[in-house]
Amino acid sequence: MFYSSISLPIGGAGPLDHQKKEGLRNEKPAVLDKIGIDENLGGEIDLDLEFLDENGEAVQLAKYFGDKPVLMLLVYYECPTLCNLQLNALVETMRRMKMKPGEEFELVAISIDAGESPRLAKKKLDAYLKSYGKEDTRDGWHFLTGTEENIKAISSQVGFNFAWDQNMEQWAHSAASYVLTPQGKLSFYHYGLKTSPKVLRLSLVEASANKIGNVVDRLVLYCLQYDPTKKTYSFYAFNLMKAAVVITMILVIVFLGFFWRKEYKKSKNIEKDKGTDL
Repeated sequence: MFYSSISLPIGGAGPLDHQKKEGLRNEKPAVLDKIGIDENLGGEIDLDLEFLDENGEAVQLAKYFGDKPVLMLLVYYECPTLCNLQLNALVETMRRMKMKPGEEFELVAISIDAGESPRLAKKKLDAYLKSYGKEDTRDGWHFLTGTEENIKAISSQVGFNFAWDQNMEQWAHSAASYVLTPQGKLSFYHYGLKTSPKVLRLSLVEASANKIGNVVDRLVLYCLQYDPTKKTYSFYAFNLMKAAVVITMILVIVFLGFFWRKEYKKSKNIEKDKGTDL
Protein backbone atom coordinates (compact mmCIF):
# COMPACT_ATOMS: atom_id res chain seq x y z
CA MET A 1 0.00 0.00 0.00
CA PHE A 2 1.17 3.49 -0.79
CA TYR A 3 0.71 6.30 1.69
CA SER A 4 0.99 9.94 0.80
CA SER A 5 3.93 11.94 2.04
CA ILE A 6 1.65 14.49 3.65
CA SER A 7 1.57 14.34 7.45
CA LEU A 8 -1.74 14.32 9.24
CA PRO A 9 -1.25 16.10 12.58
CA ILE A 10 -3.18 14.87 15.54
CA GLY A 11 -5.27 17.41 17.38
CA GLY A 12 -8.08 17.59 19.88
CA ALA A 13 -9.90 19.81 22.31
CA GLY A 14 -8.70 20.43 25.86
CA PRO A 15 -5.28 20.54 27.58
CA LEU A 16 -3.06 17.46 27.67
CA ASP A 17 -0.27 16.79 30.13
CA HIS A 18 3.27 16.30 28.87
CA GLN A 19 3.23 12.51 29.17
CA LYS A 20 0.03 12.19 27.14
CA LYS A 21 1.43 14.51 24.45
CA GLU A 22 4.56 12.40 24.16
CA GLY A 23 2.43 9.27 23.80
CA LEU A 24 0.41 10.82 20.98
CA ARG A 25 3.53 11.88 19.12
CA ASN A 26 4.73 8.26 18.99
CA GLU A 27 1.36 6.76 18.09
CA LYS A 28 0.35 6.39 14.44
CA PRO A 29 -3.05 8.00 13.81
CA ALA A 30 -5.67 5.25 13.51
CA VAL A 31 -7.05 6.85 10.35
CA LEU A 32 -3.85 5.90 8.48
CA ASP A 33 -4.84 2.24 8.75
CA LYS A 34 -7.86 3.00 6.58
CA ILE A 35 -6.17 4.74 3.67
CA GLY A 36 -3.92 3.66 0.82
CA ILE A 37 -4.06 2.10 -2.63
CA ASP A 38 -4.89 -1.52 -3.49
CA GLU A 39 -3.76 -1.95 -7.09
CA ASN A 40 -6.25 -3.54 -9.45
CA LEU A 41 -4.30 -3.52 -12.72
CA GLY A 42 -6.38 -5.04 -15.49
CA GLY A 43 -9.57 -4.60 -13.50
CA GLU A 44 -12.55 -2.85 -15.06
CA ILE A 45 -14.57 0.02 -13.69
CA ASP A 46 -18.34 0.23 -14.03
CA LEU A 47 -18.94 2.63 -16.90
CA ASP A 48 -22.65 2.77 -16.02
CA LEU A 49 -21.93 4.62 -12.77
CA GLU A 50 -23.67 7.99 -12.83
CA PHE A 51 -22.31 11.33 -11.62
CA LEU A 52 -23.00 15.03 -12.15
CA ASP A 53 -20.66 16.95 -14.40
CA GLU A 54 -19.44 20.48 -13.67
CA ASN A 55 -22.60 21.85 -15.32
CA GLY A 56 -24.92 19.80 -13.11
CA GLU A 57 -25.85 17.37 -15.90
CA ALA A 58 -26.26 13.68 -15.02
CA VAL A 59 -23.65 11.64 -16.92
CA GLN A 60 -22.46 8.06 -16.97
CA LEU A 61 -18.72 7.40 -16.95
CA ALA A 62 -19.17 5.73 -20.33
CA LYS A 63 -19.46 9.22 -21.83
CA TYR A 64 -15.71 9.71 -21.39
CA PHE A 65 -14.63 6.31 -22.71
CA GLY A 66 -14.62 4.63 -26.09
CA ASP A 67 -12.11 6.53 -28.21
CA LYS A 68 -9.26 7.65 -25.97
CA PRO A 69 -7.49 6.58 -22.78
CA VAL A 70 -8.63 8.34 -19.61
CA LEU A 71 -6.51 9.90 -16.87
CA MET A 72 -8.60 9.72 -13.70
CA LEU A 73 -8.14 11.27 -10.26
CA LEU A 74 -10.12 10.82 -7.05
CA VAL A 75 -9.85 14.04 -5.06
CA TYR A 76 -12.11 16.53 -3.36
CA TYR A 77 -12.38 20.14 -4.37
CA GLU A 78 -12.29 21.74 -0.91
CA CYS A 79 -9.22 19.76 0.13
CA PRO A 80 -6.92 22.24 1.92
CA THR A 81 -3.64 20.52 1.09
CA LEU A 82 -2.94 17.28 -0.80
CA CYS A 83 -5.50 17.49 -3.63
CA ASN A 84 -4.46 21.02 -4.56
CA LEU A 85 -0.80 20.00 -4.56
CA GLN A 86 -1.57 16.95 -6.69
CA LEU A 87 -3.65 18.88 -9.25
CA ASN A 88 -1.10 21.70 -9.42
CA ALA A 89 1.67 19.16 -10.07
CA LEU A 90 -0.41 17.42 -12.74
CA VAL A 91 -1.08 20.69 -14.55
CA GLU A 92 2.67 21.42 -14.51
CA THR A 93 3.35 17.95 -15.97
CA MET A 94 0.76 18.42 -18.72
CA ARG A 95 2.30 21.78 -19.66
CA ARG A 96 5.49 19.88 -20.48
CA MET A 97 3.70 17.38 -22.73
CA LYS A 98 2.64 17.68 -26.35
CA MET A 99 -0.41 15.52 -25.66
CA LYS A 100 -3.49 17.50 -24.71
CA PRO A 101 -6.73 16.66 -22.86
CA GLY A 102 -9.53 16.23 -25.35
CA GLU A 103 -7.16 15.33 -28.18
CA GLU A 104 -5.16 12.29 -27.07
CA PHE A 105 -6.82 11.58 -23.72
CA GLU A 106 -9.64 12.60 -21.39
CA LEU A 107 -9.03 14.03 -17.92
CA VAL A 108 -11.65 12.99 -15.35
CA ALA A 109 -11.60 14.10 -11.70
CA ILE A 110 -14.19 12.69 -9.30
CA SER A 111 -14.89 14.18 -5.89
CA ILE A 112 -14.81 11.73 -2.98
CA ASP A 113 -17.00 14.10 -0.94
CA ALA A 114 -20.70 13.52 -1.63
CA GLY A 115 -21.46 16.94 -0.15
CA GLU A 116 -19.64 18.85 -2.89
CA SER A 117 -21.61 20.51 -5.67
CA PRO A 118 -21.23 20.85 -9.45
CA ARG A 119 -20.87 24.59 -8.92
CA LEU A 120 -17.76 24.02 -6.83
CA ALA A 121 -16.48 21.48 -9.37
CA LYS A 122 -16.84 24.03 -12.18
CA LYS A 123 -15.05 26.68 -10.14
CA LYS A 124 -12.12 24.32 -9.63
CA LEU A 125 -12.08 23.20 -13.25
CA ASP A 126 -12.00 26.81 -14.45
CA ALA A 127 -9.12 27.62 -12.10
CA TYR A 128 -6.96 24.68 -13.19
CA LEU A 129 -7.77 25.18 -16.86
CA LYS A 130 -6.69 28.82 -16.55
CA SER A 131 -3.48 27.69 -14.88
CA TYR A 132 -2.90 25.19 -17.70
CA GLY A 133 -3.22 28.04 -20.19
CA LYS A 134 -4.84 26.16 -23.09
CA GLU A 135 -8.50 27.12 -23.18
CA ASP A 136 -9.04 25.11 -26.38
CA THR A 137 -8.69 21.89 -24.33
CA ARG A 138 -11.74 22.63 -22.14
CA ASP A 139 -13.77 19.80 -23.70
CA GLY A 140 -11.19 17.33 -22.42
CA TRP A 141 -11.57 18.36 -18.74
CA HIS A 142 -14.33 16.80 -16.61
CA PHE A 143 -14.80 17.49 -12.88
CA LEU A 144 -17.54 15.30 -11.42
CA THR A 145 -19.50 15.02 -8.19
CA GLY A 146 -21.76 12.20 -7.08
CA THR A 147 -23.62 10.23 -4.46
CA GLU A 148 -21.87 8.48 -1.61
CA GLU A 149 -22.90 5.11 -3.09
CA ASN A 150 -21.32 5.75 -6.48
CA ILE A 151 -18.24 7.38 -4.96
CA LYS A 152 -17.67 4.26 -2.86
CA ALA A 153 -18.21 2.07 -5.92
CA ILE A 154 -15.63 3.79 -8.12
CA SER A 155 -13.18 4.08 -5.20
CA SER A 156 -13.43 0.37 -4.55
CA GLN A 157 -12.96 -0.49 -8.21
CA VAL A 158 -9.71 1.47 -8.55
CA GLY A 159 -8.54 0.48 -5.05
CA PHE A 160 -8.61 3.96 -3.54
CA ASN A 161 -9.12 3.81 0.25
CA PHE A 162 -9.94 7.01 2.12
CA ALA A 163 -11.46 7.95 5.46
CA TRP A 164 -12.79 10.95 7.34
CA ASP A 165 -10.32 12.33 9.89
CA GLN A 166 -12.48 13.62 12.71
CA ASN A 167 -9.62 15.42 14.41
CA MET A 168 -8.57 17.34 11.29
CA GLU A 169 -12.12 17.56 9.92
CA GLN A 170 -10.99 16.58 6.43
CA TRP A 171 -10.64 13.48 4.25
CA ALA A 172 -7.47 11.47 4.72
CA HIS A 173 -6.26 9.84 1.52
CA SER A 174 -3.28 9.07 -0.69
CA ALA A 175 -2.14 10.82 -3.85
CA ALA A 176 -2.57 8.74 -6.99
CA SER A 177 -3.92 8.98 -10.50
CA TYR A 178 -5.05 6.22 -12.81
CA VAL A 179 -4.68 5.62 -16.53
CA LEU A 180 -7.51 3.58 -18.03
CA THR A 181 -7.95 2.11 -21.48
CA PRO A 182 -10.78 3.34 -23.75
CA GLN A 183 -12.68 0.25 -22.58
CA GLY A 184 -12.39 1.20 -18.90
CA LYS A 185 -9.61 -1.18 -17.80
CA LEU A 186 -7.01 0.00 -15.29
CA SER A 187 -3.72 0.16 -17.14
CA PHE A 188 -1.36 2.21 -14.97
CA TYR A 189 -1.10 3.74 -11.46
CA HIS A 190 0.78 6.99 -10.96
CA TYR A 191 1.72 7.57 -7.32
CA GLY A 192 2.65 10.70 -5.43
CA LEU A 193 2.48 14.35 -6.33
CA LYS A 194 4.96 14.57 -9.19
CA THR A 195 4.51 12.58 -12.38
CA SER A 196 7.20 12.40 -15.03
CA PRO A 197 5.92 13.76 -18.38
CA LYS A 198 7.70 10.90 -20.17
CA VAL A 199 6.15 8.22 -17.97
CA LEU A 200 2.67 9.78 -18.20
CA ARG A 201 2.96 10.00 -21.99
CA LEU A 202 4.12 6.39 -22.32
CA SER A 203 1.36 5.13 -20.01
CA LEU A 204 -1.26 6.91 -22.13
CA VAL A 205 0.19 5.54 -25.38
CA GLU A 206 0.24 2.03 -23.94
CA ALA A 207 -3.31 2.32 -22.63
CA SER A 208 -4.48 3.41 -26.07
CA ALA A 209 -3.01 0.23 -27.61
CA ASN A 210 -0.68 2.48 -29.66
CA LYS A 211 -3.57 4.39 -31.22
CA ILE A 212 -2.06 7.66 -30.05
CA GLY A 213 1.54 8.80 -30.04
CA ASN A 214 4.11 8.49 -32.82
CA VAL A 215 6.61 5.95 -34.14
CA VAL A 216 9.23 7.04 -31.61
CA ASP A 217 6.78 6.46 -28.73
CA ARG A 218 6.08 2.95 -29.99
CA LEU A 219 9.78 2.16 -30.40
CA VAL A 220 10.51 3.44 -26.87
CA LEU A 221 7.64 1.38 -25.45
CA TYR A 222 8.97 -1.69 -27.27
CA CYS A 223 12.33 -1.24 -25.54
CA LEU A 224 10.80 -0.47 -22.14
CA GLN A 225 8.65 -2.55 -19.83
CA TYR A 226 6.58 -1.55 -16.81
CA ASP A 227 8.39 -2.41 -13.59
CA PRO A 228 5.80 -2.80 -10.79
CA THR A 229 8.50 -2.68 -8.09
CA LYS A 230 9.78 0.71 -9.26
CA LYS A 231 6.35 1.96 -10.46
CA THR A 232 7.86 3.12 -13.72
CA TYR A 233 9.13 1.94 -17.11
CA SER A 234 12.56 0.30 -17.29
CA PHE A 235 14.62 -0.98 -20.19
CA TYR A 236 13.75 -4.54 -21.19
CA ALA A 237 17.05 -6.10 -22.29
CA PHE A 238 15.62 -8.71 -24.67
CA ASN A 239 13.46 -6.28 -26.62
CA LEU A 240 16.23 -3.69 -26.51
CA MET A 241 18.59 -6.19 -28.15
CA LYS A 242 16.01 -7.10 -30.80
CA ALA A 243 15.38 -3.43 -31.54
CA ALA A 244 19.14 -2.83 -31.82
CA VAL A 245 19.45 -5.73 -34.28
CA VAL A 246 16.58 -4.41 -36.39
CA ILE A 247 18.00 -0.87 -36.41
CA THR A 248 21.44 -2.22 -37.34
CA MET A 249 19.96 -4.25 -40.21
CA ILE A 250 18.09 -1.19 -41.47
CA LEU A 251 21.28 0.90 -41.36
CA VAL A 252 23.23 -1.84 -43.19
CA ILE A 253 20.53 -2.08 -45.88
CA VAL A 254 20.47 1.69 -46.29
CA PHE A 255 24.28 1.79 -46.53
CA LEU A 256 24.42 -1.08 -49.02
CA GLY A 257 21.62 0.50 -51.05
CA PHE A 258 23.52 3.77 -51.19
CA PHE A 259 26.77 1.94 -52.06
CA TRP A 260 25.15 -0.18 -54.82
CA ARG A 261 23.43 2.84 -56.30
CA LYS A 262 26.71 4.73 -56.36
CA GLU A 263 28.50 1.79 -58.02
CA TYR A 264 25.67 1.38 -60.52
CA LYS A 265 25.90 5.03 -61.54
CA LYS A 266 29.67 4.74 -61.76
CA SER A 267 29.44 1.72 -64.09
CA LYS A 268 26.86 3.49 -66.26
CA ASN A 269 29.14 6.49 -66.59
CA ILE A 270 32.04 4.23 -67.61
CA GLU A 271 29.92 2.54 -70.29
CA LYS A 272 28.78 5.95 -71.52
CA ASP A 273 32.37 7.15 -71.75
CA LYS A 274 33.37 4.05 -73.72
CA GLY A 275 30.50 4.62 -76.15
CA THR A 276 31.67 8.20 -76.67
CA ASP A 277 35.24 7.08 -77.38
CA LEU A 278 34.00 4.74 -80.10
